Amino acid sequence: MSGPFDLVVIGGGPAGMAAAVQARQLGLSVALIDEQAAPGGQIYRGVDRAEAEGRAAARGADYRHGLSLTQALRASGATAFFSSQVWQVEPDGRVFITDGKASQLIEGRRVLVAVGAMERPVAIPGWTIPGVMTVGAAQILHKTIGMLPDEGVWIAGSGPLMLYYAAEVVASGGRVAGILDTASHTNLSTLLSHATGALRGWRYLAKGMGYLARLRLAGIRHVKGVEAVEAVGVSKLEGVRWRVGGQWSEAIATGLLLHEGVIPNTHMTSALGCSHDWNEAQHCFQPRTDEFGATDVEAIFVAGDCGGIGGARVAACRGRLAALGVAASLGRLDASERDRLAEPVRAEYGEHDAVRGLLDALFAPRAELLSPADDVIVCRCEGVSAGRIREAVSLGCRGPNQMKAFTRCGMGPCQGRMCGPTVTGVLADALGVPPAEVGRFRIRPPLKPLSLGELASLADLERAG
Repeated sequence: MSGPFDLVVIGGGPAGMAAAVQARQLGLSVALIDEQAAPGGQIYRGVDRAEAEGRAAARGADYRHGLSLTQALRASGATAFFSSQVWQVEPDGRVFITDGKASQLIEGRRVLVAVGAMERPVAIPGWTIPGVMTVGAAQILHKTIGMLPDEGVWIAGSGPLMLYYAAEVVASGGRVAGILDTASHTNLSTLLSHATGALRGWRYLAKGMGYLARLRLAGIRHVKGVEAVEAVGVSKLEGVRWRVGGQWSEAIATGLLLHEGVIPNTHMTSALGCSHDWNEAQHCFQPRTDEFGATDVEAIFVAGDCGGIGGARVAACRGRLAALGVAASLGRLDASERDRLAEPVRAEYGEHDAVRGLLDALFAPRAELLSPADDVIVCRCEGVSAGRIREAVSLGCRGPNQMKAFTRCGMGPCQGRMCGPTVTGVLADALGVPPAEVGRFRIRPPLKPLSLGELASLADLERAG
């Protein structure tokens, strides 16, 4: 057993690193846990090594900004548990981790969940065919081993990450066959209602325009107004089809990268029993927190994109605010001092968050994506289609957890991570009710699969103690 620590941070991305550094500056003892071998999270993955090898500059100033956070974390004195997977968290602050061989218990007076976002599942015809993957997965390959797609790879979807990745590939000397942009033209009608945020967030808009300009200069095909996308193939991907204005087109493809934005990773907070609310603008559930990340479970705080999508700079601000909230909850700060220290963080937060409303509106997912056609597989683990879910509704099923009994949907190794958002969408559409009324899968321990040997090692520790 390790600890007890004042704060156990789960996640080594911008929110987790910023929170750990801030908490140490306030005199709290801190442990930080992350599955990766080094800090950075997804957005700053491998940034230290990339800088040392001279590869970081090609990925832009935003990526290199992560160096300031990783360096501050290492100098902070926080105890780090890298290459460690959290498989259970208890509401009282106990955190169980494994390094792949043995488990151990880390005790915390407070726990900060900073596990970031996950890509929205994109359930389209053929998305289970080998050769189809997400933009996020391709980005991991690029950041960890420098792998770039070949010229037969297409990108389909919408959102800033999709454009950033494509521009990153071009800057690194790679190419893609083209981009199938599913952003709806009707989303542009919301531009005026978000004019103030657009003006304050002009730097983010300028970066987006820069990505598009780089792709145009490189001659990358960019098909706009795409209404539907299908992957073609049986044992492997052979092609991609898309529809624009009711007309279908097709092209040979060696790979297809899908992306339709990101949503909060709520798997851990759901298992902890934290209350969640439906975010209508981002079309997802997110944990209910106050300004300082406190949930309705006393020992549990939340920061970063797992509490609502805001981006890396916003996530870091939320991490610092959460550290202030934790210190106050432990009696290390009074409310007036907490608020004084929070004031400049609030200002920085506002600057980086101003454009969020516009981005949410411009890249809102299409209704067809949230509730796909009957023949589309929704649950990859159990092979359950959208049609089977709708059939269960006709037989009396009224929620995701009841759906497990009807179809086994959500009972596979991913524990509903990949199908949960789509199941909620299909049920809401079939029942004619809002997604908030449908709800989410109930999460059972362990949070991640582990071997009996890893579990039994806890008993060995207890005997040794």
